[in-house]
Amino acid sequence: MRPYLGFALCLMLAITSHSAAVARGAPGPAGQMVLCTGTGPVTVLVDAQGQPTGAVHICPDYALALFAALDSPAALPLYFANSTLLHTIEIKPEIEIFERPAFQARAPPLAS
Repeated sequence: MRPYLGFALCLMLAITSHSAAVARGAPGPAGQMVLCTGTGPVTVLVDAQGQPTGAVHICPDYALALFAALDSPAALPLYFANSTLLHTIEIKPEIEIFERPAFQARAPPLAS
């Protein structure tokens, strides 16, 4: 079983590394063209000569970052309180007014 597994992994690495190299070296689209069809607008990516380029390749360097979107939960769970008893809090505002200290003049610093 182990030799077959090793051979399968080597074959998969050879095939995927070639497609990753092609995706890195492929030129990106120069622009896009919006076609109004009977079913709605369709966006077609075009090159510098106006020829359709086809689908955009996913960047192989950041393809694994797509798995981070699957890690987060869709919604946070809701927690409800079990108690219906409400406690009231009485707030008594207390204002204290402090007197400002009187201004005191001081002499300039002494020259040494």
